[in-house]
Amino acid sequence: MKMNFFLFFFFLFNVSVFALESTKVVTADAQLKEVQATQLEALNRSKILEYEKQLREFEKEIPKENTWIKSYASYLTSLKVRTTLAKIEKRIEHLRKYAKSISDRDELNGLISKQNILTSEIEKLKGKNDAPFANLITPPAIGEVEKVTNPFDIFTGFSVIKNLTMNFEEYKLKRDSLMKIIELLSKEHDIYKELEILDPSGKYTETKKFKQIQLDRFKTALDTINATLDVYQKRLEIVEISINKGIEKQVYRLMKIGTVVLVVFLIFFLLKLVVKKYITDHERFYMANKIITFTNFTFIILIIFFNYIENASYLVTILGFASAGIAIAMKDWFMSILGWLVIVFGGSIHVGDRIRVDMDGMQYVGDVMDISLLRMTIMEDITLTSIMHNRRAGRIIFIPNNYVFTRMISNYTHNSLKTVWDGVKITITFDSNHKKAMHIAKMISKKFSKGYTDITRKQLNKLRQHYSLKNTNVEPRIFSFINDNGMDIEAWYLTNAYATLTLRSVISTEIVDAFNQEDDITIAYPTQKLYVEGGKMSPPFEENEKMS
Repeated sequence: MKMNFFLFFFFLFNVSVFALESTKVVTADAQLKEVQATQLEALNRSKILEYEKQLREFEKEIPKENTWIKSYASYLTSLKVRTTLAKIEKRIEHLRKYAKSISDRDELNGLISKQNILTSEIEKLKGKNDAPFANLITPPAIGEVEKVTNPFDIFTGFSVIKNLTMNFEEYKLKRDSLMKIIELLSKEHDIYKELEILDPSGKYTETKKFKQIQLDRFKTALDTINATLDVYQKRLEIVEISINKGIEKQVYRLMKIGTVVLVVFLIFFLLKLVVKKYITDHERFYMANKIITFTNFTFIILIIFFNYIENASYLVTILGFASAGIAIAMKDWFMSILGWLVIVFGGSIHVGDRIRVDMDGMQYVGDVMDISLLRMTIMEDITLTSIMHNRRAGRIIFIPNNYVFTRMISNYTHNSLKTVWDGVKITITFDSNHKKAMHIAKMISKKFSKGYTDITRKQLNKLRQHYSLKNTNVEPRIFSFINDNGMDIEAWYLTNAYATLTLRSVISTEIVDAFNQEDDITIAYPTQKLYVEGGKMSPPFEENEKMS
């Protein structure tokens, strides 16, 4: 019994000691866990602060002015406005049915005003509520590209390709910008996921959901733009191939036309060499050269027309409109071309002829240097007109060909006739031997103009083949006329059309010298004679006084 009792107490003692030790161990574990929890909480707070710092940095990296961010912000604004508007419309409908008090009516009027304002805002944001980034993911329109049908379209084709390439590059830049935004948003979303784990209170849950939705929409836009970019690139390749084929065709056609034109130029150049070799007359060579040049350009124009006009009826239509346009808007040019045809084929004026043109009250005498399609070019010479009227010479005068229809043009050297009549006038006194003076003037004129007289006689015989000539007298002609100061002796003679002043000067000095040698011939000049009656004259009033 004693032994059993002793064992029992020993067992109780051991149990008590063990329980006491166990209690101490449990207390120590609880304290350790509490310390660990405190350390974990401090670590979590540190991580949270670090993540929030990273979020602030990401927000700085994401530009607020980025087109994708602004587009999404507009989309969210549109949704918010529509949600608010739906609530207002629902409240308005309720108040219209059940509003009875004054406060209800005031609320109804206020809500109606707010509804109108929000409706106008919706109109400004129109289209942004259907889907975000609708405008950004839509590629630039290519449109219908016209075919390259003429050389001028080559430059247009290059310009179209350049513009389409620029649009494609801009579209790629949009894609690259979107990819950069998605990368930043993904990092931001991952941080919010970590924050949600570190802080189970739900503080970051809503933000994480919002970022998840935003990221999904941006990724959807990226998928769309990637697919669209591939299709857009294929379309650009097709358009570029089509334009390049058209350009290649036009370049080949230009080379072919250039070869034909070069051959035509070569043929007409050889023809000009032949004409220059076998036609020695300057006037005929010039006319033949002009005809060859005109024919050459006519051939070139016809070659170009028939290469670039597929249908002959188009050519007739174009020529009809062109003729009407030229007749109305380019009347002077059209008339000059007609004048050129009259001059060249009519033969009234040739290169080298000496002509006189009356223009705007002025007279110009000179030699024709060139007859182009639109105008004649003359070199003004020193003539009697220059001395008496212009007091200028040596100028290059450009005369529109249409002047042959509206102005007076005199030709001093028409056809084979290269001489003109010129004359000098000398006045002698009334008591001079005018018959002797006329004889002297005739002999001097005949002596110095004899060569031109013989030449003119031959030229007039040739001119009879083209014109009806009645008076063909080529001998010098002397006339006398009564003048206030005496008798005018006029001597008319034939002279070279290009040197009239030279012969006039010679004949004038010879006649003056011959008259001065004669005692019965006196050259007159304006004179006055004063006759004074002899005797003294008495004033009339003195006679009246004597009579009275």
